[in-house]
Amino acid sequence: MMLIKNFDELLSHSPEKTADARKGALSIIEKVLEEMDACRVTELSMKKEGDVLAIKGKKIDMSRFERIYVVGFGKASTGMAIAVEKILDVDEGAVISTSSTHSDGRKPSKIRVFRGSHPLPSEENIRATDELIKIVRNAGENDIVIVLISGGGSSLLCKPRVSLESMREVTDRLIKSGCSIEELNTVRKHLSYVKGGQLAKMSRAFMLSLIISDVMGNPLQFIASGPTSSDSTTYKDAMAVLKKYGIWGEMGEVDGVISRGMRGEIEETPRKVNALNMIIADNAMACRKAADVARMMGYRSKVVSTSVCGEARYAGRDIARYAKISPREKAVFVFGGETTVKVKGKGKGGRNQELVLGAIREIEGEQIVILSCGTDGIDGNSDAAGAIGDGESMKRASMIGIDAESYLKNNDSYNFFKKLDDLIITGETGTNVMDVQVVVKY
Repeated sequence: MMLIKNFDELLSHSPEKTADARKGALSIIEKVLEEMDACRVTELSMKKEGDVLAIKGKKIDMSRFERIYVVGFGKASTGMAIAVEKILDVDEGAVISTSSTHSDGRKPSKIRVFRGSHPLPSEENIRATDELIKIVRNAGENDIVIVLISGGGSSLLCKPRVSLESMREVTDRLIKSGCSIEELNTVRKHLSYVKGGQLAKMSRAFMLSLIISDVMGNPLQFIASGPTSSDSTTYKDAMAVLKKYGIWGEMGEVDGVISRGMRGEIEETPRKVNALNMIIADNAMACRKAADVARMMGYRSKVVSTSVCGEARYAGRDIARYAKISPREKAVFVFGGETTVKVKGKGKGGRNQELVLGAIREIEGEQIVILSCGTDGIDGNSDAAGAIGDGESMKRASMIGIDAESYLKNNDSYNFFKKLDDLIITGETGTNVMDVQVVVKY
């Protein structure tokens, strides 16, 4: 079954050469999503022979542990849990995800799955987090706690020092301001009882974290707000972020917690924790897969960058310009990373759709296709994973009377591409390694 549910429809309104290039781009991202499946990458990263568990070259003697506990949080945690159960005899576990099953309908047998909300936390997230905390605290010094961490974990693992209402508001305001994930998570860590290494501090057991990264460069302290990692950020850093985006002084409860922390009345997040953190999948892996698939399809391929960031519309423009000046034909250029959107309009969409909307004006009349896809399958406040555009997109938009610039100003990329039938629809994929852009020059 295809992960891209409207694959054929995305080819139906283009001339033959353009349709072939679009099919190439879509086939590449389809294969990437398949290869980066959370269950698959977790199972491939682990190998057990006798009592020895090998993970990415690290060997752990499992015979020294009396019990195996599993906790997890993030969009990929259900798939990761299924893989861990196939390899290890788990005594007890629970994960918090955005879906009660993996993308293929499976669910773990021993490990409970709690469904939470994202990107803003809910009461369900808090209740589920309490259940995970019980498991972590129940584990003894002769036990192991395996922690499954993936993108979305900052929202799903939620035990705030402020009211849920305040936590939701400050998160929403920061996201809409276009802040970076590092800035957002710096604030979230200092309004939490569990983030920034605090979860690891709750346990006497040996703690092993398996991480599917959704942050550029894989900084442990910022992936899902680093609940099992040492933290270098401070309450002062959190205040600086709130000041930068004009929020400081406007939310009394948030200001109060940060101020108490700066005065030393609340302990800083730990500088050192006892946990083994291992990255098992990331955006660079996804981009390499894309380039390899393109090469097997007969394209010249290149991973240009895995650090695409900044405002989505400008990133799209720059990617398009790169493709235009390249002398290559029958070539695929792969980009990865995570951009931001400064929300000023009242439209619908996400960073991937806005990136493509920012690109299509640059490639008008060119033999270029550009696709941008969120590997988690959900882009912004929409049900699309991203969008695809080409050299004919502006002409087609003009023919049906829609103006790209006005939709861009209103942050309404979703409705623009919906009218062109160029939204990429996957539903939740059960993984999250940021965004991938595939550009085909034909």
